[in-house]
Amino acid sequence: MSEPIPARMLNEIVYCPRLFALEHLNGEWADSADTVRGRTVHRRVDQPSLVVLPDPDDDGGEDAPDVVRSVELSDEGLGIRAKLDLVELDGGELVPVDYKQGRVPNAPEGAHLPERVQVCAQVLLLRAHGYAVPKGVLYFAGSRRRVDVWPTDELVARTLAAVDEARALREAMELPPPLVDDPRCRGCSLVGICLPDEHNLLAHRSPGVRPLVPAREEGLPLYVEARGAKLALQGGEIVVKAEGRVVDRARIVDTSRVVVSGAVSMTSPLLAALAERDVPVALHGFADRLVGWFVPSSGRNVIARIAQHRVAADLERALPIARRMVHGKIANQRTLLRRNGAEVPERTLGVLAEQAERALEAADLDGLRGIEGFAARVYFEHFGLMLKDRAAAAGFDLDGRNRRPPRDPVNALLSLGYAFLAREATNVLVTVGLDAWVGFLHQPRPGRPALALDLMEEFRPIVADSVVLQVLNTGAVGPGDFDVQRVGTRLRDGGRRSFIRAFERRLAEEATHPVFGTKLSYRRILEVQARLIAKAATGEIDGYAPFKVR
Repeated sequence: MSEPIPARMLNEIVYCPRLFALEHLNGEWADSADTVRGRTVHRRVDQPSLVVLPDPDDDGGEDAPDVVRSVELSDEGLGIRAKLDLVELDGGELVPVDYKQGRVPNAPEGAHLPERVQVCAQVLLLRAHGYAVPKGVLYFAGSRRRVDVWPTDELVARTLAAVDEARALREAMELPPPLVDDPRCRGCSLVGICLPDEHNLLAHRSPGVRPLVPAREEGLPLYVEARGAKLALQGGEIVVKAEGRVVDRARIVDTSRVVVSGAVSMTSPLLAALAERDVPVALHGFADRLVGWFVPSSGRNVIARIAQHRVAADLERALPIARRMVHGKIANQRTLLRRNGAEVPERTLGVLAEQAERALEAADLDGLRGIEGFAARVYFEHFGLMLKDRAAAAGFDLDGRNRRPPRDPVNALLSLGYAFLAREATNVLVTVGLDAWVGFLHQPRPGRPALALDLMEEFRPIVADSVVLQVLNTGAVGPGDFDVQRVGTRLRDGGRRSFIRAFERRLAEEATHPVFGTKLSYRRILEVQARLIAKAATGEIDGYAPFKVR
């Protein structure tokens, strides 16, 4: 016997089958103002009663309870399980009451079909356990009104059909397509995960994209680099202590991620509180290498992860995705040079344009990597032309790319920017539910997040390189911010802080997505591209569409 379907999921499958699949099959979830208010409304009824439902054969009496809260029921015959908010008892009859946070809708039956199906399922569950249940009730907290839901033959049939539909989707383990140009998408908490209009545009099912996805994510990152610092939870805040005194505070609700470097400790209560709000924690070690990641239990996208591994193991399927990633990277390198290098030869721009097109026709991964490497050499040979008078006067220049460790200040900044970008790409891939360590262009190696390196390719020029140019050309980072030694060059603390601020500002900047025409922050665009990788791997769309700046 298959696992029973939660009654609340019947609400969602009637509302939108894809919403059901994203939540129930993929384990996706995102809070909205409605879901937060809904938890507040349910706070009282979520507390189990000290009494339980009487036996169906018990005719009640003076000691019988009037209400029982938070009742859990399941029935294999119906294939349904539910946690009932509240059950009212009146003599020998029971009435389930389901709490909703909004106002009574303007609907002929007093409530929309998805909500009525959910309550009908609760009625059927109670009846299956032998109780007399004449009706169900929806209580709308916003209006403080009750709406009766009568289990007519038509409503019962629709409820049972929803159970069958949910079972079929669960057994198929495939996501149904998104709704097309449907008003239900507006306000859906999972719209940034589903990407209905973006998906339908790439699948040739709709001509345009509505501005549904929030341009920016809520919250700000918290960086902690003080040696020996300790982070703890205190009254809903992250408290940072160093040398026995508080040096910083941040409310958890205002924090999007925590980034720590070096010898920094965190308490387990704080980690638990961050996990409850899906706030990831990144750990950087020596030379800014990403050494660890504390990830909340989200991103359980098994369907996409299985598809990703299958594509990565199949060259004929992995190569087209890798081609487009390299094409996007080279195109963005050319754009950055064209925009910022006044003396860049037209021949150089022509070579990069040619290599970008050649990447789309590469016969194999080795050939593709050769194209990418040649384009990178051409790009970095001319990188110094983008350093303006102020940076040049300070002695900054780039004589080719070097690393491990970087031997000059510009390479040190580039390595730092790429380390930070790799962290962001790893975070977003894990959040989406993909395996950051199995790539299409970069081959798996121990400790190397191959897919994160794939994803960040097209963002290297327009995010990391752009930040390096900005801090050098504006003087935000100067010669005095570096320790230059024979064994390598490192950025001092003051320069790091300036670089971090510039990097975060760049991720928060909005740009117009060239495929969809919507304005999103670079951090949000990085997430969109990760979701496009998942869609390309599962075959939901024909191919991966790289992000290219105009």
